[in-house]
Amino acid sequence: MQLQQILLSIVASISIAGLGGAAHTQQIKVTAEQFQVQNAAPVTQPQEKLSDVPYVPTPSKVVEEMLNVAGVTGNDFLYDLGSGDGRIVITAAQKFGTQGVGIDINPKLIQEAFNNAQKAGVTDRVQFLQQDLFKADLSKATVVTLYLLRSVNLKLRPKLLKELKPGTRIVSHSFDMGDWKPDRVVIVDNGDRKHVLFYWVVPETIPDHLK
Repeated sequence: MQLQQILLSIVASISIAGLGGAAHTQQIKVTAEQFQVQNAAPVTQPQEKLSDVPYVPTPSKVVEEMLNVAGVTGNDFLYDLGSGDGRIVITAAQKFGTQGVGIDINPKLIQEAFNNAQKAGVTDRVQFLQQDLFKADLSKATVVTLYLLRSVNLKLRPKLLKELKPGTRIVSHSFDMGDWKPDRVVIVDNGDRKHVLFYWVVPETIPDHLK
């Protein structure tokens, strides 16, 4: 993934100690200059449709770290966009008692997610909707997780900033949101490779360049 390679090169250049050693999770402070370098290359490819986003399961360790980064609790209402087999909302329900909604456009994955929720015994706390992300009502969310493509994130960003309440936390696996600078960047070493997580908090006032 080009974004991951760019970010990892930034990490290497600022000498984050222990990234490849004993520590498995590192929080990265990204300066404005480094973030501009990361986002210097324009997106020239055509914007993908939701149906073009490949389903790639998020490893369990990364799922848990996404929830930790977001500070998920039993008082939250989590929306997972592009929920696949439902593992993020199911894990949140199991570990924290969180209510959650998974949204995916693929009916087979929605059925698989529902079956997994039944096996996990959390159908009273989670639901799965076959729906277009851009038509979904996200206003109830206090936490949003996503593992989409960068071009989809950029297209989705105005909706998130318009519909989500100030203070809502967002965690994206692998892909950023252009010039909306993340509040935190976390690297998760899963053994096979390092996974990048981006974390934002929806601000009270939306800057004009993000609308």
